[in-house]
Amino acid sequence: MQWVMNFCRWIVQVVLRSQEAKGFVLLKKRWVVERTFGWLMGCRRLVRDYELLPATSETFIYLAMIRIMVQRLA
Repeated sequence: MQWVMNFCRWIVQVVLRSQEAKGFVLLKKRWVVERTFGWLMGCRRLVRDYELLPATSETFIYLAMIRIMVQRLA
């Protein structure tokens, strides 16, 4: 976590589940990540890990998000 903060200059915040919580508990900001993954799974090529290089997968994620943004702007 410290490496990410130093190298990428990102702020990493770990959200832990409460010890006294029982059953389903909504975690803070979790829905943002889950919603984004759901949008990305609409792209057939991102559903499975077909790519050999991580850079290729990253490029397809950028393309998928660009497509989603363009569709929302249109």
